[in-house]
Formats: sequence, structure tokens, C-alpha cells
Amino acid sequence: MIKEDTNSACLIGRGRLGLDGGAMGILICPNCGKLLREEPKTFVCPAGHSFDRAKSGYVNLLMPGSKHSAQPGDDKRMVEARSAFLNAGYYQPLLAAVTESACRHLPLQDGVSLLDAGCGEGYYTAGVDQALREKGLDPQITGVDISKLAVNKAAKRCKNLTLAVASVFHLPVKTESCDLFLNLFAPFCLPEILRTLKPEGKLLLVIPGERHLWELKQAVYDDPYLNQVKDFGIEGLELLEQKELSWHMEVNRSEDIDHLFQMTPYYYKTSQEGYHRLLSLPSLRTSVQFHLLVYRKQPGGF
Repeated sequence: MIKEDTNSACLIGRGRLGLDGGAMGILICPNCGKLLREEPKTFVCPAGHSFDRAKSGYVNLLMPGSKHSAQPGDDKRMVEARSAFLNAGYYQPLLAAVTESACRHLPLQDGVSLLDAGCGEGYYTAGVDQALREKGLDPQITGVDISKLAVNKAAKRCKNLTLAVASVFHLPVKTESCDLFLNLFAPFCLPEILRTLKPEGKLLLVIPGERHLWELKQAVYDDPYLNQVKDFGIEGLELLEQKELSWHMEVNRSEDIDHLFQMTPYYYKTSQEGYHRLLSLPSLRTSVQFHLLVYRKQPGGF
């Protein structure tokens, strides 16, 4: 967890402008914990630490000591495969469910703060932003992912987002700053979720169901196995809503079948024989199953 300076410069107005006119969000300096001011080309804290924006607009706040490899997170192959598959619209029903739930559980007011931790290439993040803006709102949406390649994709997808390369286990995010925390198939860090959520703030969690992509598994494994789904209870959070989303998905192009497979962890656990067997299929009809869960932070949850 990043040590936060709770005496950082206060926010002005609806929380978007700093003392000198620079935009203020919820990101904090990974060095000293002071609130970062967002400028056209940099993010700067009151202590003088400065972080350059990439050309696409994101900022890298992942400290060298937090890296476990030279290029942490999803690699180019996985990022490109997932982006292509999602852009083809196969998970549109899930996107619709996420955006509907987010809009229903967020305070419908300008400056509402949403954090997508493990945002990937920003498919769902951008979808929520668009849905809120269609309601006439000006949300403050921040996405964080440890993969620089994925965050770069997200920055190119949607210019409204504030995006940072960082670990979900050490979020450079102000304490009690988020109205809604998105965790969609991403690593789950409960202490950071509870820390960054406002009192009464909410978590929107999506996890795969037992039979998610079952027919795909049958195609590549001799002995396919069901996904393990844990109990939905989470300490410090009150479960408000649970919804199962399931449908049969028709994937009729071999390149889309390949993209789907490459964006899953099964890619790394499958023999070449199983992989070639999958790619030989002219089409794939497979079950899709997700659990969408919404929680509210309980008093004393952090």
C-alpha cells in the first residue's frame, strides 16, 4: 500500500481543480502520497515529483521496485487478442449489464468518481463513461492496470479517462475517494478496495461462472473441469445485488476463436495438440456465464 499524505492540497469546487487551476483527480504520488495535479503533459505533486504523460495520455506510476518483470501484466499478444475479440462485440451483453448496473448504483451527479482497477484496454471503462455522459453527466473515471500495453490501448480508446500504469495491490489512489470501484476479472485486493472506497461506496465485481466457456474447454482438454466459484460473502462489504448472466455465444470465424482462447489463462495451460484441435474448428458455440455482484462498504470497513 502506498503511504498517503493526508495533508495534500484540498480540492476546490466539485473536486476537479487545484489551487493553480490544474485538474485534480484521485491519483496520488507513488513517492510521497500527495495528491497529483493533472497538467497537459505531466502529473505533478506539491512536493515536486513529476510524472510525464505518454503520447496517448496515460501516466506511468508503477515504481521500479513494484515490478516483478521487465514488462509486467498482460503481454502484447494477450492485449491485442482481447481488444480484437471485445471490439467484435461478443461480450456486448456483459458490457450492457455492467453499464446499467454502474449507472444505477452511482450517484447521478457531476464529478462522481469511479475507479476501474485492472481496467485492461478500457472496453468496460469507456462503456461506463459513455453511458454516464449520455445521461448528461461529467464523471471522473480513473483506470489502473499494471500492463503498460493495455493502458496505452485504453488511452487511445477513450480520451475522457484518467489512466495510470500501477498495481491493484498498491493503488496510487486517494483514500476514500471512490463512489464505485470496478473489479472485472482482475486481481482482487480487498484492503485496497476498502481503503479507496468512500463511506457507503460500492464495489461492482464480475467473475466467471462454473460453466463459463465450457465447450471451449471440451475442445482443448481431454478432461475439462468446472470453474470454482467461491462464496459471495466478503468481509467489510454488504452484498446488495447478484445477477447471473448466461448465454450461448456463436463464434463463427477461426481468428475470433483464436482471439478468445488467447485472452484466457487456458492458453498457457494447453498442449499444442489441444490448441491445434481448437483452431481446426470452423466455428464454436460455447456457454458464457458470469456473476455480476454489487457490494456496499460497511461502516468501519476500513
